[in-house]
Amino acid sequence: MNIEEFFQLSAGKWFSHRTSQHLAFNESENSKSDIIIETLAIDHPEVIKVCQNYKVNPSSASCATKITWNGTMDKDQAKHSGSTVLVSVPDANNPAQGKFLREIVDANKTPVAGHYKFDSDGALILTIEDETMSSEERLWFASPNLRMRVNVLKTFGGFSITSFTSEIRMGGSPPPAAKASEAANSVSS
Repeated sequence: MNIEEFFQLSAGKWFSHRTSQHLAFNESENSKSDIIIETLAIDHPEVIKVCQNYKVNPSSASCATKITWNGTMDKDQAKHSGSTVLVSVPDANNPAQGKFLREIVDANKTPVAGHYKFDSDGALILTIEDETMSSEERLWFASPNLRMRVNVLKTFGGFSITSFTSEIRMGGSPPPAAKASEAANSVSS
């Protein structure tokens, strides 16, 4: 799998359930969200803006996606919503890895590019580090309509948060490649 295929397989409407553990406080919390993931053309104005913020030539990007979420936290039923744009810029020597750029929400923060790579079982590993924290997230498909994520967030002050997220595709249908794979599996059953 490559980054373009991963973004294409991720497109659609998803129901997300996240369980987070705050290690320093020995507390956990759950959240539920509706997530819409859409692929964007490299020449889309939002993609060009993200590239410009990182001083990256948009022609070096391979694909982009926009993620929009709307959900609640179980503890206090607090609402959380927002959106972000992710842009992949493959490494010229190894297209299975590269930089990922994300839309900057806080105009006072300097943009910090993350890195992506695929591990041997096809999971996407995203890492990002800045002056205050480091994050590693592993994403994979258990099936075309079930995506999993595991994240570890460490702050340099010593606080850590771990989370596990399951996402179930709710809207639309799997991409054509996934449908072909499902059909082949049902014929062989």
